[in-house]
Amino acid sequence: MTQWIETINSYAWGLPMLVLLLGTGIFLTLGLGLLTLRRIPTAFGLLMGGRKGRGDGDIAPFKALMTSLSATIGTGNIAGVATAITLGGPGALFWMWITALFGMATKYAEGVLAVKYRERDDRGGYSGGPMYYIRNGLGPNYRWLAFLFALFGALAGFGLANTVQSNSVAQVLTDNLAIPWQVTGVVLMLFVGTVILGGIQRIAKTAGALVPAMAIAYVAMSLLVLVMNMSAVPAAFVTIIDSAFNGSAAAGGFAGATVWAAIRFGVARGIFSNEAGLGSAPIAHAAAQTNEPVEQGLVAMLGTLIDTLIICTMTGLVIVLTGVLDSGVSGASLTAAAFGQALPGGEWVVTIGVVLFATTTMIGWSFYGERCVVFLVGTRGILPFRILWVLAIPVGAGMNLSLIWLVADTLNAFMAIPNLIALLLLSPVVFRLSKAYFATGSSAPGTALSD
Repeated sequence: MTQWIETINSYAWGLPMLVLLLGTGIFLTLGLGLLTLRRIPTAFGLLMGGRKGRGDGDIAPFKALMTSLSATIGTGNIAGVATAITLGGPGALFWMWITALFGMATKYAEGVLAVKYRERDDRGGYSGGPMYYIRNGLGPNYRWLAFLFALFGALAGFGLANTVQSNSVAQVLTDNLAIPWQVTGVVLMLFVGTVILGGIQRIAKTAGALVPAMAIAYVAMSLLVLVMNMSAVPAAFVTIIDSAFNGSAAAGGFAGATVWAAIRFGVARGIFSNEAGLGSAPIAHAAAQTNEPVEQGLVAMLGTLIDTLIICTMTGLVIVLTGVLDSGVSGASLTAAAFGQALPGGEWVVTIGVVLFATTTMIGWSFYGERCVVFLVGTRGILPFRILWVLAIPVGAGMNLSLIWLVADTLNAFMAIPNLIALLLLSPVVFRLSKAYFATGSSAPGTALSD
């Protein structure tokens, strides 16, 4: 079965998928007239002013972004970046930047459509995301596509964002503090359960407190390393850019192959990190207290900027600066070695980062899965889903998850395909709403539909 799933993944996450993901971002960026790059200051202004809601919805726009980031900022920011650089050379970081710049347009479009086509469930809560903008935007003929997205979304989280994350936390705490995985599993279960059983309000409140704190702390420690090695920073950027186009000094093979590896792993890890195009983040943004789809789209695109252009860049620069790339280790161990080389006890930055990032991912993705279940079976599925989600955490902490990793990757690809189809087909709606908003200060109101 493992070999069979690996074969599926080789196609599911092969060149066509990467081209589709990156190509959608390029198409939307150009179709919007580079709006997502020109309006970054506007987006930050909306974010700072979005701590209180200004319309219908469940949570403030700021907390909607923090909920999205709680799911997005995970072990990929620590281990994923290191893996990309190990496999593709320092140039992989450059291609992660390119992916993020175009991925901002993808996230923007997802946020716009999420608010435009969201609904209210029978408990008064707001539900949105790809399954809703597929059904409500593309019509009944595409309902099957919405169903598939919701089904894959409900299942994918148990692998990618639940068991895999709890397992990562258990491993790092066992390795560094000799804490038994059983203890880690139970503590995580109790903490995450306490948060998610309180619904979106408690999830958003927790995310609003934890995400800024952990992101700022991680960036601050990374900046400290950069300041301590300030004279080497320009050379690090030169190395990254040169490797992106000319290949790194790999032993054996030819430069072209190394350049392709930089592109392949940079694009792939960039997408895995910020989830632009996967369709997960708009589920959180659909709950924002706003009646203006374009404004939430602008806030949504900052998730890609913060996740990849800031946090992943910090990880990559620390690795390149400290010269640990040839140490023979990879993943989180490489990032830990880099911080340990630069700072006394620096490896604890990674240990604490993995624990916090993984925990918030479990919390944020629980809401994604829950909304997918609501689309499939209604609100009666909320409590059973939350219970299953919590019970899966200690199970994942002690399992060998190689097969679950593979299945999660497959389900993620199956989520992305319906979402990307919808984004391309509904792009005229995104372009029209954006043009109206920036011409008049208002677009067509994103009135919630009622079941």
